[in-house]
Amino acid sequence: MDSIGELADDRALLGRTSTAERVADILRTRIAEGFFPPGTRLSEDSIGGALGVSRNTLREAFRLLTHERLLVHRLNRGVFVRVLAVDDVADIYRTRRLVECAVVRGLGEPPFPVAGLAAAVAEGGRAAREEDWKGVSTANIHFHRELVALAGSARTDELMRGVLAELRLAFHIVDDPRGLHEPYLLRNREILDALREGDRDRAEHLLARYLDDSRTRIGEAYAKAVDEPER
Repeated sequence: MDSIGELADDRALLGRTSTAERVADILRTRIAEGFFPPGTRLSEDSIGGALGVSRNTLREAFRLLTHERLLVHRLNRGVFVRVLAVDDVADIYRTRRLVECAVVRGLGEPPFPVAGLAAAVAEGGRAAREEDWKGVSTANIHFHRELVALAGSARTDELMRGVLAELRLAFHIVDDPRGLHEPYLLRNREILDALREGDRDRAEHLLARYLDDSRTRIGEAYAKAVDEPER
């Protein structure tokens, strides 16, 4: 598994008091950033060795991520990254619209702290210029995490980390990453500009349309991809 070597770089994040929750957080982030595509079998030996954690700690981390619907345990076969159903994608977008629009609506008085959003927009632009569409997808995830972070709520951040990691599972199935992600580069920038100008209402309107359009576009592309017979 090519990503295992890079996973070893995350070992320093565990510190001396590593816990299953920290391991789960690392794996969740790696899933959200596309290192473990849907259907990937996660090897206890390889991942445990890369992170330097015990089998019991890793199994507890797997259990936590299974509860979050990111992993699935298959009897006598092991633990795999989950493949979403079409209905899962629609439900993810319902959750996103409820949470993300509420975050923007609930912002206080401007100016808003948009440095993280600006960095994610710049990240997406760089990736697009390099035609790195996986990188554009990752930058988009970062943009929405930074947007939710404006609420200043650890619980909301935790909820959306899992939701956005699930969404990344859908992205992997669609075979046109450029067509999927490129249109939202400009739309992310428009939301950023509205927040920079202190126009919370316009930002919420843009975001709501963005999420509705994305739900339709990605839902249709995902349904087509999972319905197509294997060649």
